[in-house]
Amino acid sequence: MMNSTTPCDIADASLAADGRRRAEWADRSMQVLTQIRERFEVERPLEGVRVSACLHVTTETANLMRTLKAGGADVVLCASNPLSTQDEVAAYLVEDCGISVYAVRGEDNDRYYDHIRAALAHRPAVTMDDGADLVGSLHMIALDRLDDLAPPLRKWVSTLSADERHTLVSGVRGSTEETTTGIIRLRAMAADGVLQFPVVAVNDSLTKHLFDNRYGTGQSTLDGVLRATNMLLAGSTVVVAGYGWCGRGVALRARGAGAKVVVTEVDPVVALEAAMDGFQVLPMSEAVPVGDLFLTLTGNTSVIREEHFRAMKDGAIVANSGHFDVEIDIRRLREIASGEPREVRPEAVEYVVDGRRIVLLSEGRLINLAAAEGHPAAVMDMSFANQALGAEFLLSEAGAGLDKQVHRVPADLDREIARLKLVAMGIDIDTLTEAQRHYLSSWDLGT
Repeated sequence: MMNSTTPCDIADASLAADGRRRAEWADRSMQVLTQIRERFEVERPLEGVRVSACLHVTTETANLMRTLKAGGADVVLCASNPLSTQDEVAAYLVEDCGISVYAVRGEDNDRYYDHIRAALAHRPAVTMDDGADLVGSLHMIALDRLDDLAPPLRKWVSTLSADERHTLVSGVRGSTEETTTGIIRLRAMAADGVLQFPVVAVNDSLTKHLFDNRYGTGQSTLDGVLRATNMLLAGSTVVVAGYGWCGRGVALRARGAGAKVVVTEVDPVVALEAAMDGFQVLPMSEAVPVGDLFLTLTGNTSVIREEHFRAMKDGAIVANSGHFDVEIDIRRLREIASGEPREVRPEAVEYVVDGRRIVLLSEGRLINLAAAEGHPAAVMDMSFANQALGAEFLLSEAGAGLDKQVHRVPADLDREIARLKLVAMGIDIDTLTEAQRHYLSSWDLGT
């Protein structure tokens, strides 16, 4: 569907007014992005640049898209997860902002990848990813691995000439990546020597992973679980798989709600940290008999699998807060379950394995976005400030000189985002005196 001028594929354009109200509410808590947007309106650093973004279509993302457009960008947005789209936000972006959006909540796999196709057909100079689907698809095309593409992409690419396929990739100046999972993929591509353009790892920015991953994921994951189940966390045993920054946040919030928290890990250093933070650390095989709620946040596959399902107690609840729905072996759960699965609540489906009930939330997809609203706007403010400034950096003289690797957000941009956030929060901090600067830059002053 489309309005008079904006190509799109959305659920219902009449939802735009509700999307506007929700985006405006989120914008109140996104003062850093507001300050960047005001500067972008004046300086127009993205003038005429085609940007394709594959992100969760939420209120916070709407305000990022507005910021990019204020900077002069020609933006297309598609969804990075079939269950995270807020249809009213998609309608608002199309109807009120004139931004092309390809996203429908609950879209099937073919429609999802047709939306990826639409974003790539925009022939972007800059891409923004949340899981590396745009970059991954571009590289499958560059490497002529068409059989590995989803059917809608494969059909479209087959209509392009060899030169068109080449320019589709060679025209990309760079990309930004939001997630741990996406960075893992991209670093593997760089290690294999196939990465075709530089990528700015927004996820590795201190003002992203220390705040978004820890505080955002910690709060929003439990919010999703509670909306889906209305369970009491106090006194429950919560098993957190993975103690990265996302896992840390979930473990801290669950303990704060009165839960007994067990952490599972594969990294000995990280496991040691979890233990010294006061959490019980166990192998998953020992955690499954005692857990009431299982949350996966590893970025890896089959973290919870058949032998774990068969050892769980009756009524165990299983959910995922990693980017892709591979952390729980859902296919095997369906195969070993007896009878038909039963929806016991919205976003909660019950399977019976060896006579015991196991409840899977939100099809194993991102629980915080599928069953709730994702991270609070105040923390996404910093994450999306990194996205906006990352795109500006890629188009700058310094960004143009980057090699084809995964790069950190420049430290000065990271600090500037933190400074802007402190200003928005009304917090002042000290500054170094000249004597202190001299001391820190000297080696011969002794003890």
